Amino acid sequence: MTRRDFINQTSAAYAGLTAWGLLQPAPAKAFDLPDHVNAEDTKGRKVVILGAGLAGMTTAYELGKLGYDCTVLEARGRSGGRVWTVRGGTSETEIGSTAQTSKFENGLYFNGGAARIPHSHQLTLHYCRELGVPLEIFNGSNESAFLYNDKADGPLSSRRMRIREYHNDMRGYTSELLAKALDQSSLDQQLTKEDVEKLVDFLKNEGDLNTAHLYKGTNRRGYKIDPSRPVYADGSPGAGANPGDMTDPYGITDLLRSGFMQPVFYNVGDYVYEQNATLLQPVGGMDAIPKALEKRLAGKILFNSPVKELRKTETGVRVVYEREGKPQELTAEFCVCTLPLPVLKNIDSDISGTVKRAADFVPYIKTGKIGLQFKRRFWEEDDGIYGGISRTNMDINQIWYPSFGLMGKKGVLIGYYNFYGRAEYVGNLSLAERQKMALEQGAKIHPQYPSEFDNAFSLAWHRIPYSEGGWATYDDTTRRKYYPALLEPDGNIYFAGEHTTYLTAWMAGAFTSARRSVEAIHARVGQYTKK
Repeated sequence: MTRRDFINQTSAAYAGLTAWGLLQPAPAKAFDLPDHVNAEDTKGRKVVILGAGLAGMTTAYELGKLGYDCTVLEARGRSGGRVWTVRGGTSETEIGSTAQTSKFENGLYFNGGAARIPHSHQLTLHYCRELGVPLEIFNGSNESAFLYNDKADGPLSSRRMRIREYHNDMRGYTSELLAKALDQSSLDQQLTKEDVEKLVDFLKNEGDLNTAHLYKGTNRRGYKIDPSRPVYADGSPGAGANPGDMTDPYGITDLLRSGFMQPVFYNVGDYVYEQNATLLQPVGGMDAIPKALEKRLAGKILFNSPVKELRKTETGVRVVYEREGKPQELTAEFCVCTLPLPVLKNIDSDISGTVKRAADFVPYIKTGKIGLQFKRRFWEEDDGIYGGISRTNMDINQIWYPSFGLMGKKGVLIGYYNFYGRAEYVGNLSLAERQKMALEQGAKIHPQYPSEFDNAFSLAWHRIPYSEGGWATYDDTTRRKYYPALLEPDGNIYFAGEHTTYLTAWMAGAFTSARRSVEAIHARVGQYTKK
C-alpha cells in the first residue's frame, strides 16, 4: 500500500492535524434547517442548477439530502469550475487561442485556480471532512524564497535576495531607529522609565540589536558558510564544527532605494487573515474536493451542456441548453444559477434588470498561471526552498514552489501567478510566447531554468471558456449598487457562487452561497406547505 493510498483510505492527514491541534474539528452539526418540512413536501420538487462548480454541486448535494430532485447543467466536460488541477493529459483551448494538452509526468500537477485552504475557513474544512478529502500542509510563506527587483536603481538592482535577508535587515534597522528615539525620549507619548526599558528590551530581541542598540547584522538572515553543512567547499568539516560565517547586512539606504518598497513586494499576503498559517491543501490536488462532490451526485450532472436560455414560467423556470450539438430543454420549479457573471451576461434570459446590471458591471480580475515541469527540483537541491513564494516586479510576478512531492526527482512549480494589467498582457501572448517569457524572466532568479526545463502549461482565466475571469472584485460602489440584487431570488431563480458573498476568490464563498440558497429554497417550500 502506498502512502497516498493509506491517507486516502484512512483520512489520517486530517485526523492527525486535528489531533495535533493544528485544526479545529469541523462542526458536529453541519446544517440547521427548518424541521417542519418533511420528505413528502420535498419529494418530486425539481431544481435545475447551472454550473458544476463547488457552489452548484454543494447546492445539489445539500438539496438532495432533503429529497429534492436536482439536475446540474455543466458546460465543461469536468466538474469544479475554477477549482481546477492541471495534470498530465489536461486539455484546454482558451478563447481565441489554440488547444494545449499538459505533458506533466504522472503524479505532478499544479492547481490552476484555487490552491489553498485557510485554517479559519471552517466550512471548507467541514466539507473536506464530510466528503473524506484528506488534507496536507500548504506552505505559503517561506523566508528562504527570493525577492528580485528588475532594473531598479542602486546596488541591489537585478539581484536576487532571500526574503529573510530583507525582512531581518529592515526589522533590525527599524528597531534600531525606534530604540534610538526611545533613548532620546523623542516619542510623543510619555513613557515611564520602566515602560522604555521593556520596549527597548523587546526591540533588542525583535531586531537582534547589540548592546549599544545598533543593528550590525544577524545570523537570522543566513550565512556565507553554513555551519550545518556536513562539508565545506574547501573540504573542511562543518556540521557545527565552527560558528559559521554570517552574511553582512545590506545598508539601510540601499534597501530603501532598492525598489523593494513597491507594492508588488509588500508582505501583506503573510498578514492577511485568510493567509495566516496554517494553510492546507487536499492530498493529490485541489480537484479532490469537486471530484468527491461529483461522486455523491452520480447521474445528476449533465456535462458538456452549455446553457443557452434561462426563462421564467408560470410554474417555475425553463432552461434551454445544448447537448451533442442539439438544443435540449429542462423545466423545474426552482433554478440556482452559479454561473460567473461574465458568462451569465451573455445568456439569453428573463432575469431582472437589476441582476443584468450586476452581471454587466461587477468586474472580474484578470489573472493567470503557468506550470513549469523541470527535470529536477533544483529549488530544493540547490537553493533549499521547500514550498513558499518568490516575488518580483517582472511580468511573472510570483513563483510558487510546490509543497508536495518534496525530495522527488522531478517537479512542477508555478512559474508565474500574475494579476490585472500584467495578467492581461501575458494572457494575450501566444502559448509559446508565455512559456518563453516565463523561462527568460524566471532564469534571472533561478539560472537553472534553461538546462532543467521539460514542458509547460499556461492559462489566463479571463480567456478560459465558461469562466472569463478569476473572481469578482467589488469596490465599495459596486458592492453597494449591484451586490444586493444577487442575494434575492428573481422569481424562482436564485443566485450562488463566490460572487454572491464577501468571501470572493475563496472556496468558502462558494460553500457559503450554496448553503444560503438551499436554506432560502427550503424555507420557501416550508411556507408553501403551511398554506
